[in-house]
Amino acid sequence: MPVSRTPLLFDFRSLTVFRGDRRVLHGLDLQVRQGEHIALLGPNGCGKSTLIKALTRELYPVERTGMRFEVLGQDNWDVDDLRRMIGIVALDALHLLSHEVTLRTVTAHELVLSGYFGSLGLWPHHTVTRAQERRSRAILRFLEIAHLTHRPVAEMSSGEQRRALIGRALVHDPAALILDEPTNSLDPGAVREFLGLMRKLARSGRTLVLVTHHFSDVIPEIERVILMKSGRIIADGPRKKVLTQAAMRRLFGMV
Repeated sequence: MPVSRTPLLFDFRSLTVFRGDRRVLHGLDLQVRQGEHIALLGPNGCGKSTLIKALTRELYPVERTGMRFEVLGQDNWDVDDLRRMIGIVALDALHLLSHEVTLRTVTAHELVLSGYFGSLGLWPHHTVTRAQERRSRAILRFLEIAHLTHRPVAEMSSGEQRRALIGRALVHDPAALILDEPTNSLDPGAVREFLGLMRKLARSGRTLVLVTHHFSDVIPEIERVILMKSGRIIADGPRKKVLTQAAMRRLFGMV
């Protein structure tokens, strides 16, 4: 890995995480520096989602000697503060929203603003400031969906919905943006457009963590690739050395 004095964003050592009685992460080590762009690549069920839930303190690792679980040098975070520092964009947020009547009424602008309140959409008790309004509109312009400001989420394409969700994650100007399987179920044209957006995000000055099982999602700005299988990291290094045919066969069990 490149030598750098840039502070560590994530410093995880010997993480073991259970979901129920099943051990999902096995003594995992992961260090990511601020401003670094990485791709975490692995098949479904390899532990990627569990690692994200550990990041946001939805799950906790087993306490043991030598275990380290730090974000920006701290291991004791207020969960709300931590989730503002790390912007996570996951499709299950859209699935949650889709089960509510608000899907038909929440606009792109409202969805972005709701990031300030940790909700999906605005509620009567939410008071939006002028500064928050300006920030939301600037984000919509950056994401190239200003024309969707007043359009309900239900009337957007899948790619447009994901852009709005990214906007929701950006309102707090997080130190890192984590995209969880961002191109799943998109058609080829939408994938191409979304990869262009990811390149723009990578050049915006914050850490980008791409979590995916599609190696074609790894944009040129991502120089470090981590391969994960069965709850363990099996390779970690420069993309040119890690993304080989032999590694892909080993990772996905291809003959």
